[in-house]
Amino acid sequence: MKLQFDDVGDFAAMRKAEDWLKANGYSWGSMQRDDPIGVMKGDYDISKWRNLSQKERVALDGLIEGDKRNGPVIVTVKD
Repeated sequence: MKLQFDDVGDFAAMRKAEDWLKANGYSWGSMQRDDPIGVMKGDYDISKWRNLSQKERVALDGLIEGDKRNGPVIVTVKD
């Protein structure tokens, strides 16, 4: 499933994406420049993208991508 958040304003789209993820039981990692952010179903502490191994990246349930400051932000989660 792919969701796009287009809210206008500094980090508005990112905050809307975080609200959706939280409401649907997902955890997400920290922002790191233009890199993706890992998403997992449940309560997890997810490292920044650069600190995730290839095995950990494959195990993620989804990603947050896009322009996190200005939008749009795209959340992709596995079905």
